[in-house]
Amino acid sequence: MRTNIEIDDKLMADVMAAGGFKTKREAVEAGLKLIKRREAYAAIRAARGTLFWDDSEEAWAQYRASLATEPAASASQAAPAVDAKPAQRLRRKVARGSAA
Repeated sequence: MRTNIEIDDKLMADVMAAGGFKTKREAVEAGLKLIKRREAYAAIRAARGTLFWDDSEEAWAQYRASLATEPAASASQAAPAVDAKPAQRLRRKVARGSAA
């Protein structure tokens, strides 16, 4: 979409130099993408305090033990990139009041 806007020349020169942009269009598009990305960051910040992660040795030992007792996955199945099982187990413990 073609749009004509007035932009401060010094500001544009500073942004182009700082970002290594070759054209004004690149600089403006990068700025617009940055503003759009803010919305995703706001959603992540809104989750602050609601996520729980237990990185203790006990949780990892329980997780490894559960892997040893589960049947081996077939070679055609890919392992998940992130597995939250230790945290899920601890969340259940905390909910029951049995975690330290």
